[in-house]
Amino acid sequence: MAKVLIENVSKIYTDEKGRRITAVEDVSIAIENEEFMVFVGPSGCGKSTTLRMIAGLEEISAGSIYIDGKRMNDVAPKDRDIAMVFQNYALYPHMTVYKNMAFGLELRNYPKAKIDSRVRGAAQILGLSGEMLERRPKALSGGQRQRVALGRAIVRKPKVFLFDEPLSNLDAKMRVQMRTEISKLHSRLSTTMVYVTHDQVEAMTMGDRICVMKDGRIQQLAKPLEIYNQPANMFVAAFIGSPPMNFFEGILSEQNGGLVFVETGKNSTSKTFCVRVPEEQASQLIPWINKKVYFGIRPEDLEDRAVCQDPNPAHLIEANLEIAELMGAESYLYLHTGSHPFIARSNSQIDARRNIKIELVANMKKAHFFEAVDPTAHTKSTGEIDLEKWQAACRLIV
Repeated sequence: MAKVLIENVSKIYTDEKGRRITAVEDVSIAIENEEFMVFVGPSGCGKSTTLRMIAGLEEISAGSIYIDGKRMNDVAPKDRDIAMVFQNYALYPHMTVYKNMAFGLELRNYPKAKIDSRVRGAAQILGLSGEMLERRPKALSGGQRQRVALGRAIVRKPKVFLFDEPLSNLDAKMRVQMRTEISKLHSRLSTTMVYVTHDQVEAMTMGDRICVMKDGRIQQLAKPLEIYNQPANMFVAAFIGSPPMNFFEGILSEQNGGLVFVETGKNSTSKTFCVRVPEEQASQLIPWINKKVYFGIRPEDLEDRAVCQDPNPAHLIEANLEIAELMGAESYLYLHTGSHPFIARSNSQIDARRNIKIELVANMKKAHFFEAVDPTAHTKSTGEIDLEKWQAACRLIV
């Protein structure tokens, strides 16, 4: 198979008014041989454009792309030895499953015996063998059509597989099933795969590494757990994880020989809660003493004091419960401190009564602190704050 090297690649469009629009800006990534790389980010972040440049479906404005050591900038898509699986399946409606999978090999004049062997081998891997091979796409479910699209790619035995949001048209149950099948397929074929999605669950569960993108730039490139546990900025912290990470605005202050975070709330200087910072984090936060920062903590790292095994009074957050969503084994708690809404994910089945006071214990060893950047420095043309751009500017301290 092959290594894919993306070196300082940019893509710039010109709109109808002659304005230059940067879709991808100076992206550099080395995708290793047999690696499963996932590009993830919100709509318009440049992930699909990057994939299409690897495939040769978009021209590169600047930089270079190499596959297996060969520069691909001027190589036609059909000569790149890649296979692409699209969101909309792109099957020929008048052809059977067998013919859809065999068609690409027939165009390349493969011997019939070789075509038959590859098609039936791929069909067996994907559960499409037997009478299924004689059906046409209209007689298949969405998941079966996507399997045919995968089979058509497999029979080619390309150096690189490219996936452009292939599960977006499937229902939730089928998405989970196909997610598992594609991961198994990667393990079985031991091939290089590049996968684009806007779904962070797909990214976390499938990728060897994840590339989080925003506004055409890489925000963070790392293994899934590293991104989850050490997000580069508030944008990554909010995008990866469901429910997303909670953020509180406040001040770091020295009290009783230690460092504490005092929440000041939005547009407020009044204290709403105060939590002690662990010593191992405090040493790295000394330059930010008496300065505004953002305290980030994930919902699962907030536990109801009533059921917490080791409730630490220095880590308590008192809040008002607005509503509890009972999920069976756990509950999602929607709360506010008086100035700030946030979410906790509790392993207990909390009483769903509204507007009751509740005390939460924060697992401060898993807390994060981010630089506080003035949000008014990141505004849209309408004058509104560009929330995602501002969050991307708020970098992780610790």
